[in-house]
Amino acid sequence: MDKPMSNFDFKFMLVGYKFRDFFRPRINILEEVGIRQGFHVLDYGCGPGGYIIPLVKLVGESGKVYALDIHPLSIQKVRDIVSKRQLTNVEIILSDWQTGLPDNSLDAVLLYDAFHHLSDPDMVLKELYRVLKPNGILSFSDHHMKKNEIVAAVTNNGLLSLSRKGQRTYSFSKKK
Repeated sequence: MDKPMSNFDFKFMLVGYKFRDFFRPRINILEEVGIRQGFHVLDYGCGPGGYIIPLVKLVGESGKVYALDIHPLSIQKVRDIVSKRQLTNVEIILSDWQTGLPDNSLDAVLLYDAFHHLSDPDMVLKELYRVLKPNGILSFSDHHMKKNEIVAAVTNNGLLSLSRKGQRTYSFSKKK
């Protein structure tokens, strides 16, 4: 389905993320989402794992973090973080779009700066809808898209609705 970026592009992206994370710590974004102790959260398109450590802190020992990416180098970077920090509540998923997770199993899904790369975004949104709990949150951000494009793209299939616009993210919920 989707193809991972080249290894060169991935390594170049890593440098940019180091600067980004220094000036805009990921925890500041995650606090806007409302993630709490015990949550099960999927970082869809996790890249090199910039959100993993702050997510683990927010969900605590009773929570679970899933990190999914299509790029083997991303997966290796996340594995390195998990191993170095001895994180026991992180599961890593190498996939081009399927999560392999049970229906209605996640409290939140992060979809940050990955949507514009997807070749079949509707299929991905259906998968994320499937794994979100009835009151789950799809937290969305993509700096390559404008607000009206984001809302239209996520709500177009009729499964999700905009529940809140934060400073840095959009929160969508399942339609009842």
